[in-house]
Amino acid sequence: MFIAIIMKSNDKQTKEQEILKAAEQEFLTKGYDGARTTSIAQAAGVTHAMLHYYFRTKEQLFDRIVESKFSTMSQSLIAILGDPTLPIVERLKVGIGAHFDFVAENPQLPRFVINEIVSRPERYDVLYKRVGSVVDNVYNGLQADIDRAAARGEIERVDVRMLLISIMSLNIFTFLAYPFMEPLMGELMANRERFIEARKAENIATILKRIEKR
Repeated sequence: MFIAIIMKSNDKQTKEQEILKAAEQEFLTKGYDGARTTSIAQAAGVTHAMLHYYFRTKEQLFDRIVESKFSTMSQSLIAILGDPTLPIVERLKVGIGAHFDFVAENPQLPRFVINEIVSRPERYDVLYKRVGSVVDNVYNGLQADIDRAAARGEIERVDVRMLLISIMSLNIFTFLAYPFMEPLMGELMANRERFIEARKAENIATILKRIEKR
């Protein structure tokens, strides 16, 4: 009896995960308005009725995906800030690379987040509440480290907020623009993996030039 209950619970969790996986793909590619629960059910291999057994409404299912994706997005923002135990230049180099790798692994996420915040501004409050305090705390530490390194004459002083905007702009735009830039760039983007690695190195070099001592 006990084993049967465990098996039933595991099966329920598996079905739920299959639905969430299918829903993530549907919402990321089509947004809330374009997504269809019938398509999600079909992709998950469940009936439409079973999908609504696990998630009563489309909104409820969407909220689970948004919660998961915003949590993932917060990790990417924190990654930019790097490891505080490293020297400042190395810290930034590692942080920029970590953020780039994260976006490369989740190329649909930036467009999804931007679209949802534009169409539903209240989503921004959800994102800010999740990452605001963490980012603020680490930001203050990074700014202090940059100020000290600049005072020692090792780097140029820079406002961390401007630096973060530059990092996110360069890294995210690479993947936002890739689908429609690829036909225009010919040989440069013919090998996607090689291009991505080259672009990562270029972004790191561009940002680090901003803080190089002149």
